[in-house]
Amino acid sequence: MNREETCLLLADKINVLKNKEENLSARLPDIRLLYGTEPCGRMPVMYQPGIIFLFSGHKIGYINERTFQYDASEYLLLTVPLPFECETFATPEVPLAGMRLNIDILQLQELLMDIGEDALFQPAMAASGINSAMLSDEILCAAERLLDVMERPLDARILGKQIIREILYHVLLGPCGGALLALVSRQTHFSLISRVLKRIESQYTENLSVDQLAAEANMSVSAFHHNFKSVTSTSPLQYLKTYRLHKARMLMVHDGLKASTAAMKVGYESASQFSREFKRYFGMTPGEDAARIRAMQLI
Repeated sequence: MNREETCLLLADKINVLKNKEENLSARLPDIRLLYGTEPCGRMPVMYQPGIIFLFSGHKIGYINERTFQYDASEYLLLTVPLPFECETFATPEVPLAGMRLNIDILQLQELLMDIGEDALFQPAMAASGINSAMLSDEILCAAERLLDVMERPLDARILGKQIIREILYHVLLGPCGGALLALVSRQTHFSLISRVLKRIESQYTENLSVDQLAAEANMSVSAFHHNFKSVTSTSPLQYLKTYRLHKARMLMVHDGLKASTAAMKVGYESASQFSREFKRYFGMTPGEDAARIRAMQLI
């Protein structure tokens, strides 16, 4: 079976397994299946850290001046929560089908301990929080075996974690190895910025200043700006603003909050300012956006 035929087979398997995802998440909580037959135009999204593999269809991501594509030939690795814009290409004939792997830090640390000081492991340290690389035959083979065991509960529970470890191993040895290694490295610029991002994640409702965030990273303000942009491709204040907007969006869609209430919950003092910034960023009013997403979820 050639690579194209393998990817088509995996897409079909994901379509079948997707209907059982509630049971699958209990067996393999770090795996989420992706499947869709409708295209989606360019729109802002917020992705959490993880690795995304696609076997059919493709997506294009836009983050400031950077553009990146991920499809059956390239996977995407995110090592920090990142707001960016994404365009999805999918049809009933060529669906978007893939899986997302959330990275278990403890499992990654154990794997790195086993690799140890092996001279063959020489990853370059990463500066960016978003990277893509070629989907190797080794990763594709492991993904196929992972989807196979997901069909059988006992196999999924016993063998699944080992196959996920195998996938992490191949990512570590590939072009994105340095980015994955940076997740557990200490005192690099990347790890210091990651610490700041965790503070934003837990305290985004507070009045955080650039000076405070730079002090958290133990950097001067100018060095902090430079290193923050190299990791996230945006400025600290812009990142904080978009993070709040995405959080407010989730509150409106999933908790049914009104725009004014969601605005206050995420740290805005003015509901009108929130509505202006939301429309500028998402291209529509908070109410229109929430109604659109709920309608999509009913399809």
